[in-house]
Amino acid sequence: MKPNHPNRKVLVTGGAGYIGSHACVSLFAAGYQPVVFDNLCNSHARVLERIGEVAGQAPDFIEGDIRDAQALEAVFRSFEPGAVMHFAGLKAVGESVERPHLYQDNNVGGTRVLLDVMQRMGVHSLVFSSSATVYGDPDEVPITEHAPRRATNPYGQTKLDIERLLETLTAKDARWRIACLRYFNPVGAHPSGRMGEDPAGTPNNLMPFIAQVAVGRRERLQVFGNDYDTPDGTGVRDYIHVMDLVQGHVDTLRLLEAGAGLHMINLGTGRGVSVLEMVNAFEAASGRRVPYEVVARRPGDIAACWADASLARERLGWTAERDLPAMCVDTWRWQQQNPRGYAED
Repeated sequence: MKPNHPNRKVLVTGGAGYIGSHACVSLFAAGYQPVVFDNLCNSHARVLERIGEVAGQAPDFIEGDIRDAQALEAVFRSFEPGAVMHFAGLKAVGESVERPHLYQDNNVGGTRVLLDVMQRMGVHSLVFSSSATVYGDPDEVPITEHAPRRATNPYGQTKLDIERLLETLTAKDARWRIACLRYFNPVGAHPSGRMGEDPAGTPNNLMPFIAQVAVGRRERLQVFGNDYDTPDGTGVRDYIHVMDLVQGHVDTLRLLEAGAGLHMINLGTGRGVSVLEMVNAFEAASGRRVPYEVVARRPGDIAACWADASLARERLGWTAERDLPAMCVDTWRWQQQNPRGYAED
C-alpha cells in the first residue's frame, strides 16, 4: 500500500464534522483520496465546499448513517477504499448522561455495523477516533496508555466499549490493522480561516463557546465549577490543535500500512490548561473581553486530564507543534470570518 498513490482511497466516516473535515485536508496533502460518509446530524454540507477550496479538490461525499449496513456496503463497492478513518459518533457528555441508550446505539452499534461491512468487503485497516474519556478520573497525570480505563460518563463508556470490541477483533483475526487514537481536547481551526468548529446549537466544548462569546453571538461563558483541586479551581485539560491532531491520523495510517496489529496511542500536547487560562489566552489573541459566570459542575466532569504523548513520538514520529496562542489565533480567525459558522459566508 503506497500512501502517495493517486488512487489511494480512505473512507472517512463523519468526514463532514470538525475533526473529519480537517482530516480530509491532511489526507489530500499526503496523497490520499478521502471519501466522506456522514449523516450531517452535527455538521454542515457546506464544509465539503470548503475542503475543496482549501485542499484544491473536494472529496467524494455520500450522505448516510453508519448503522445502515446496506448504504455502507454500497460505498465500499463503489469506491473500494483500502482503509477507514472512523470519526462518526455522538460526542456530547451532557447529552450522553441524559440519553445513554442513544449513544450506545449510535456509537457502539454503528461501529459494529461498520466492522461487519469492512470484514465482508475485505478491508481491515482502521483508524478509530477514541478519546481520553476512556481514562475517566485518572489516578495521576500525565496519563499514559497503560493507565486504568474506567469511563465516568456514557459517552466515554461508548469509546471504551468500542476499544474492547476492537481488542477482541484483533485477537481473533490477525488480518486487522487497527489504531485507537485517544485524543484529548481538539481545538483551533485551519489557518486559512475557511474551516473550523461549527457545533449545532449550544456548544458543548469550551473553545467554540468562548469564540462565540467573543464574536458577540453569546452573552457570556458558563464556567462549570471553580472548586476543583486545580491551581485556579477550574477544570484542567490538554488542548491540542486540530491540525496537529489530524496530522497524527495521517501518520497513523502510514503506521498501519507497515503491518498488522492493534495500537492504543494518546494524541495530546502533554500540558494542562485551565478554563480560566484558556479565557485569558483567547482574550489576548482576539483583543475581546470574554465575560463569564461560574455555575455548578457538570455531571461526569473531572478535575484534570492531560497526556503523556511519548508513545506517539516513538511509534509515529509525531509531536504537537502548535501552542495555545496559535490555537486561539486560528480559532478567532475562523470565528471572525464565519460568525455564524458554515451557515453563511
